[in-house]
Amino acid sequence: MGDNSIIEDFCTINNGVGAVYIGNRTLVGMSNVLIGPVTIGDDVIMAQNVVISGLNHSYQDINLPISKQPVITSPVKIGEGSWIAANVVITAGVTIGVHTVIAAGAVVTKDVPDFCVAAGNPAKVIKRYDPKTELWSGTS
Repeated sequence: MGDNSIIEDFCTINNGVGAVYIGNRTLVGMSNVLIGPVTIGDDVIMAQNVVISGLNHSYQDINLPISKQPVITSPVKIGEGSWIAANVVITAGVTIGVHTVIAAGAVVTKDVPDFCVAAGNPAKVIKRYDPKTELWSGTS
């Protein structure tokens, strides 16, 4: 955990299947669940009830209950300066770009680039910032 970072009450930080790294000046909001492998950059804000999991369950042998099947891990990365709003779910293998906003209630199953706003289930980019023109554009 980085310098000046905060983990608020009722959070679960689980590194049983992969490391959880939290950058500097990052806020992990109330009742969040982080299951490694997860890397969170500096200056990230996470609101309440966010679930970020690098863990998934396989389902290959239909003769075995899912609880008896192997787990699969794929790292999740959250870029610096990003904001993850309330009730977001980010699934295994996803990378969230730098200075990116994930809107409340989004379910992120694919990578989201730098300087974007993504929303929905499944999450889609709805707004993008172009650092060259210094303008925002809607993409929906």
